[in-house]
Amino acid sequence: MAGARALLRHCPLLLPQDRHGTAYEGFVTAQGRDFHIRILLPVDLQLKNARIECSWRLKKILHGYRHILKQRLHSCPDLVSFMVELKTVLEIALKNTQDLHIPRPPEYYSCLVRDLEILGWNRVAYVDTGLATVKLKAEDSCGRQHLITLKLNAKYPTEPPDCLVDFPVPFAVSWMPQNSLIDIYNQFLAALESLKEFWDALDEIDGKTWVLEPENPTRSATTRRIAIGNNVSVNVEVDPRHPNMLPECYFLGADHEVNPLRTKLNNNMHLWDPEISLLQNLRELLEIDFPSRAVLEKSDFAKDCGICYAYRLDGSAPDQVCDDPRCGQPFHQACLYEWLQGLPTSRQSFNVIFGECPYCNK
Repeated sequence: MAGARALLRHCPLLLPQDRHGTAYEGFVTAQGRDFHIRILLPVDLQLKNARIECSWRLKKILHGYRHILKQRLHSCPDLVSFMVELKTVLEIALKNTQDLHIPRPPEYYSCLVRDLEILGWNRVAYVDTGLATVKLKAEDSCGRQHLITLKLNAKYPTEPPDCLVDFPVPFAVSWMPQNSLIDIYNQFLAALESLKEFWDALDEIDGKTWVLEPENPTRSATTRRIAIGNNVSVNVEVDPRHPNMLPECYFLGADHEVNPLRTKLNNNMHLWDPEISLLQNLRELLEIDFPSRAVLEKSDFAKDCGICYAYRLDGSAPDQVCDDPRCGQPFHQACLYEWLQGLPTSRQSFNVIFGECPYCNK
């Protein structure tokens, strides 16, 4: 009897269909929505052998959580505990599900179409069939193409849409209930212009040097690993809010190659001029010319790992180099670590492992 009262308290719309307590039918409620469900228990009332039937809508929402619910059926001591678990899982599933099937009020559609017409259909790159996701396109003052993805909920325009952009900094929308898509679009354009110098600096690096990583940088990427010479490179981390300031620089390569570069950077740091481009500053501080795309191929200085004989391993290029000037063979850090761990002559001190080069045994 106590169990029946507890079930009624947690699921007031789920009612027993027989006096033995082996069949229940009704609704389970989550986020203000009711979903039809039927639970059939065996005579011994063992939950692990229970059968659950539900509406197609609930089945679709819980599709990715079936293994969790099966586990809960085996571990919960009684039906009340399981229903509490089911409601918790359903709440999570509803939050993570794009509910395009939820009927939206007619004023939602009329308001959205009106806003799109005011904005201009020429600025619309994509609209999904449920009119819940809209992608808008824009061009900045340098001719770069950008997209903003808007995910609207049923309360639009009372609540703002979620905005997804390929930016290196957070994009926060200022919104009032009387605002429309044109207000978001104008804020998007303003944000594009605020990042103009950042993208100018990285576009110059991408166009005039050999970037080893990332291979296909997104607009949100703030780092570039630039080739300097054979198995020597510099990883540059640019501050998107202050792109003309000295970036963080990390050199990769053999010590005899990178130590002089570190010395030049430290000695010439005071010469950094925010009035000239980031790439030109790096050239002058390091007193070098970066390999040119017009003269050299990427393969001239991007060598494969000496252990796995591949250039890319899980998206990473070789970043460890033998310190012997006569060798200079590059390796992936993961490959080298695994190799050195297997050598009986290697030794480890804290998080550094020491051993012989797989190529030259130095």
